Amino acid sequence: MSFEFWLIYAATIFIASIVPGPSMLLALTHGIRYGAGRAMFSGLGNVAASMLQAGVSIAGLGVLLTASQPLFLVIKYAGAAYLVWLGFTVWRAPAENLDIDTRVIRKASKPAHRLFLDAFMVALGNPKAIVFFSALFPQFIGSDGVTALECFLMLFVMAVLAFVAWMIYAFGGEKIAGMFRRFSIGRIVNRVLGTTFIGAGIGLAVSER
Repeated sequence: MSFEFWLIYAATIFIASIVPGPSMLLALTHGIRYGAGRAMFSGLGNVAASMLQAGVSIAGLGVLLTASQPLFLVIKYAGAAYLVWLGFTVWRAPAENLDIDTRVIRKASKPAHRLFLDAFMVALGNPKAIVFFSALFPQFIGSDGVTALECFLMLFVMAVLAFVAWMIYAFGGEKIAGMFRRFSIGRIVNRVLGTTFIGAGIGLAVSER
């Protein structure tokens, strides 16, 4: 595979990763509430789900998901319900969770495995990602196919870029959090983020295939 191939592939993956959506909204939220350092755990959850979806697509199972209306709907509605549940959780969160100075030492802060699971479930609950990967990868695989090493490298590049995109949002959220604290609008921020998550869940549920 040529340098031009990897350049185009990396640019396509990065653009697809950084486009705003439920996962990037969660990255921003975790950056605001827990800081970029702890948002790394949720970033790993997002990458794990993306790798699983990409692997499913490469294995050809994405075609089954595209053709199976019941399976597609089960995954879609489960993902939508999880987004709505996250929205209510954020909406009801106390405003003091946005306090940067105490956030790091707060014992009530969400544990790393919960951050990982939140991001994993949000990403996994979007069946359109598998359909997207099923449409994307054939564009970069020639008629001769790819070797196991090339397949690994494609997945590795995707994982790195997805994590970078996640952390860009998380760092942005951490920077914004300082402004939220200074102006004492933490509760309003929680309401806005929570409502956005709920809206994203409802939007996913009512969207067409």
